[in-house]
Amino acid sequence: MTITLYHHPFSRAAGTVWMLEEVGQPYELKFVDILAGEQKQPEFLALNPMGKLPTLVDGDTVVTEAAAIGLYLADRYALGRLAPPLDDPRRGTYLRWSFFAPSVVEPGLMAKLEGWKYREGAAGWGAYDAMLSAIKSSLRGDYLLGDQFSMADIILGGTIRYMLMVKLLESDPVFEAYAERLSARPALQRADARNAEIAQQRGLKT
Repeated sequence: MTITLYHHPFSRAAGTVWMLEEVGQPYELKFVDILAGEQKQPEFLALNPMGKLPTLVDGDTVVTEAAAIGLYLADRYALGRLAPPLDDPRRGTYLRWSFFAPSVVEPGLMAKLEGWKYREGAAGWGAYDAMLSAIKSSLRGDYLLGDQFSMADIILGGTIRYMLMVKLLESDPVFEAYAERLSARPALQRADARNAEIAQQRGLKT
């Protein structure tokens, strides 16, 4: 049964295409015109009441939230290749950094950009500088699990790569080298090409 990803190339669903390309299972993209508000229509809200992308349907299973989709796909279709097995000691590290992007990086960066006032001890994402130091500490090897690429690199690494591209994250040699390693992956190149092709077909411009 084909996996269906509800998709727009200028949404977080663009990164999910990379996940699917790495997993290697057949999938189809269902375009959602987010500029016209299709994600807020009853048919879509029945799948995802938040009215957000990405939303993935795999048979009778509906998965939302980009990190959750990545973990689901890796466990179901690439266990041992993109996800450490349940009894692998690296499983904890894998989960740790997979959740770091949506739980720490995104809110931490938003807080800095918007000038939010908050007590660091009361916010789950903590201090911005501590966040950067934590990410650097995780990149002692080529990837988050050392020499093995995993779905955690798509989730966290994809976030870092995007934020560097749009200048939301200060350039840093560690981050830049990591992003270059990720950009060399054929699956990411295929995903970027597919997202660009859809944007061109739909007449979408950044």
